[in-house]
Order: sequence, then C-alpha cells, then structure tokens
Amino acid sequence: MSRRSPGREGPAAPLYPLPTRDPIGGGELVVTRLEGPHSGVVLEGRFSLGWIGALTPEQLEFAGLLIRHRGNVQRLAGELGVAYNTARGRLDAIVAALGAGPEPEGGAAEDAARTAPGEAAAILDLLATGEVDFETALRRLRR
Repeated sequence: MSRRSPGREGPAAPLYPLPTRDPIGGGELVVTRLEGPHSGVVLEGRFSLGWIGALTPEQLEFAGLLIRHRGNVQRLAGELGVAYNTARGRLDAIVAALGAGPEPEGGAAEDAARTAPGEAAAILDLLATGEVDFETALRRLRR
C-alpha cells in the first residue's frame, strides 16, 4: 500500500464507466490498482471483478436501476420507456451472463408463493440493503 505524494493533490480526474471486458480480445480483465480519491491510499495487486466482470457496462447500469426499483421490472420498464418484455429480456440476458440456466417451469412466482407475503417482503428488504446475497434470499424464498 502506498500513499499519493502531496504534489499530486488537486482537481480529480473525471471517472469513466468501468470496462468489464478486454476491449481487444473480449476476455476477463484483472484490476491491478485501486485508489482512494480522498485519502490518497493506493492498493496494488491482482483483483478480480467477480460477477461484475461477466456483465457489460449497460447490463451493470440496468442491474443498478433494477435494484433501485427493488426488483420491480414493470416499474423499471416504465422508467426506461420500454415494454415489460423488453426489460424482462434484458434481465434474462444478465441472468444468462451470470451463468444461470433458464427459469424452471412455474418460475419464481410459484416459488415465492411458498413464502408468506410479509416474510417474502422482509427477505427482499434484506436483499435490497445487502444484508443477504441473492442466492441466500432465493433459498429463503423457496422454503
């Protein structure tokens, strides 16, 4: 870990969208340097982008909007000015990029019906605040 020298302080450079794939070969990118813009702390090493690296910048933006809408694809479609099926198609593309297979017959709605509505809402709130990950929330909804 190193600190930025005092001479490098000043106006911050603009931040660009995170590239998630190698622009030449399309493969994985490895992050080798991270910098805290306010503290000046610099971390150097080899860091994975994790699941974020499997998505395009557009898919990341869509996922962020979906989270802000607490998973409500219908409201998100309205905000984007696209049909529900278009928004659902974008979500399905993200799911496929993350390596998940097609949704089983009956789908998530049938699985969620096994969980009481109040309990399901509480689980989704935990997911929205980051207290549980997606897989944990899904497992709890399926109980």
